[in-house]
Amino acid sequence: MAKISFFIEKEIDAGHLPGAVLSIAHQGKELLRRAYGNRVMYPEAAPMSLNTVFDLASLTKVVATLPAVLQLMDQGNLSLADPIGVFLPQFRSLEGEPGEPIRIIHLLTHSSGLRADIPGIRGLLHLSREELMELILNERPLHPPGTKVVYSDIGMILLYLIIETVTGEAFDSYVKRQIYDPLEMTDTGFCPTYEDTRYAVTEFAEHLQAYKSGVVHDEKAELMHGISGHAGLFSTVPDLANYVQMIRQKGVYKGRRILSKAAIELSYRNFTRYDHEARGLGWQLRNPSSFWFGGDYVSESSFGHTGFTGTSLLFDPERDLQIILLTNRVHFGRAEHILHIRPRLHNLILSQLD
Repeated sequence: MAKISFFIEKEIDAGHLPGAVLSIAHQGKELLRRAYGNRVMYPEAAPMSLNTVFDLASLTKVVATLPAVLQLMDQGNLSLADPIGVFLPQFRSLEGEPGEPIRIIHLLTHSSGLRADIPGIRGLLHLSREELMELILNERPLHPPGTKVVYSDIGMILLYLIIETVTGEAFDSYVKRQIYDPLEMTDTGFCPTYEDTRYAVTEFAEHLQAYKSGVVHDEKAELMHGISGHAGLFSTVPDLANYVQMIRQKGVYKGRRILSKAAIELSYRNFTRYDHEARGLGWQLRNPSSFWFGGDYVSESSFGHTGFTGTSLLFDPERDLQIILLTNRVHFGRAEHILHIRPRLHNLILSQLD
């Protein structure tokens, strides 16, 4: 694994990352779990460790929202075909309009027709949570559902609201009780309260006049008091390794079934063949015709997800390979070095397995 460590250390030395924690598992054996660099550089450097707590950003979509929806499907409380107006009255009027209504499957596959984000959100930090929710619940599709993939935070926020409606329970409480506790993910959750020495510090926030440490990086999630279906989750590599193991074992962790095998296998099926971007339920799938963070050597069945703060999960079922990369690259700002680092790192890792 020396070449892999050298690669990451070189990116740190180049100023592209403050630090990282990497886990590589192959055929049921963990080949590498190592921390590199620093969890914070400003105002004073402090080293990264294996138990550093990261803001997962959009990995929230597949580590919180997706398993919650799949579990509700397993229980018979949801189906992919359900129109979202069944759960959110504000959208019921759309069901009477010509064409396809927005369904659960559209939200999970980012094909709802809803736009990606609230325009100018960085300038709307004065909004209350209620005002933000009103904006989101007044969104209407820009094009017919099920015709185009547009990666949408708004869709995942609607799923968070649907999960709370169906369960009658706060989203963060539900995922902790039903997913993280059974998976022994003791350092995973929303609105963390750990010592400052445990956080991978993210970006400088003008409105706080400080670097964010244990405060969610995403602006919408911050307005939502740190809890949402699109961002807000914090975790560590050891915890995520448990989640990854459950996915690898088709829904089972230490003999306990968390999700059905049917749900796991369905989640990485290609539902968007009508678009150049391949999407499963929550997951991004490998597609040579669109940008793919997983590199060039992974198999056609590969899937995964990324987070804006510099996080990613990658699965290659054919090779039985799982890679967790957690970084806080936004500590240095929003330069896009991570877009080049991920595929190159994954290529390097796979080249060492042959």
